[in-house]
Amino acid sequence: MNKQPSAVITGTGCYIPPEKVPNSAFLEHTFLDANGNPYDRSNEEIIEKFEAITGIRERRYAPDNLLASDMAALAAEKALSDADLDKETLDYIIVAHNFGDLQADNPKVDMVPSLASRVKQKLAIDNPQCIAYDLPFGCPGWLQGLIQANYYIRSGDARQVLVIGSETLSRVCDPHDRDSMIYADGAGATVLGADDGEQPVGILSHAARTDTNPEADYLTMGRSFNDRGDGDLFLKMQGRKLYQYALKRVPGVVKRSLEQAGLSIKDVAKVLIHQANAKMDEAILQRLLKLYNISEVPPTLMPMTISWLGNTSVATIPTLLDLIRRNKLDNHQVSRGDILVFASVGAGMNVNALVYREK
Repeated sequence: MNKQPSAVITGTGCYIPPEKVPNSAFLEHTFLDANGNPYDRSNEEIIEKFEAITGIRERRYAPDNLLASDMAALAAEKALSDADLDKETLDYIIVAHNFGDLQADNPKVDMVPSLASRVKQKLAIDNPQCIAYDLPFGCPGWLQGLIQANYYIRSGDARQVLVIGSETLSRVCDPHDRDSMIYADGAGATVLGADDGEQPVGILSHAARTDTNPEADYLTMGRSFNDRGDGDLFLKMQGRKLYQYALKRVPGVVKRSLEQAGLSIKDVAKVLIHQANAKMDEAILQRLLKLYNISEVPPTLMPMTISWLGNTSVATIPTLLDLIRRNKLDNHQVSRGDILVFASVGAGMNVNALVYREK
């Protein structure tokens, strides 16, 4: 019986927008509550508390002339170069996003044609057997794309798959909502290739879950807190409920993925988790370690970029992975044989986790 090929990461790339937006940029905003009323605290107090909870000091916004598909293509070019791969040999292009291409001056969703088709066009790929499609799955979209790519490769349907996460959240956040300070823009891309070796490398296992009743309402689209009646919709979050959901569900999904690989958290070199709130991620990691009766968190186990990149949704983990692989994140490297865990939680509500062994 022939061994199924393994899906291994052969190249990574990311696009980090050049425009830095510090927390001080929000000092002149008019923040309102859900009823449209101003807060009885100053913006200085609101921003100080925000930074203490989320860990975010600044974020990046895309230039007005770039769309999500543009950033996706830029990240993809770097990943293809890193993999030293002929783009015409790609079997699939999977682009994870949630809002399509949003113009800087128009927050209306544009998803026709698909972003994946636009990326294929921007990369000038002629091969009609390179199938391009989008994957909207909340913040865990890029990771779900990896899970799908793994099935294509293991089944023999594909040898090379490009998985991208790209988002311009700055264009869909309500400037009157305090949560708008969380969101940022960026793109990350990963090339997965088939490995026919005998050693178990690459993607070893995965786990996921979707909860909708009532969790589907924790992240939705809604009117501005300063509703002008123009019909525009913005990203709205029930922060406390989302926080509680993540703490309750993410550790178990990660543990299930490790068990399927026959591994323990003690075997893991890095946990790369979606980053929307630093305190939430720290609490998730603590709860995960507690499942293994570990009380002390290893200082280099969970690399973080949220303090300077904010929450870039589907771009967060692939960007983080690219920075680590290129030795651009202080005190964080990966070596042959290292076990990595990817985990994410987001709108849906969806949670997923994946266990990966470096080749």
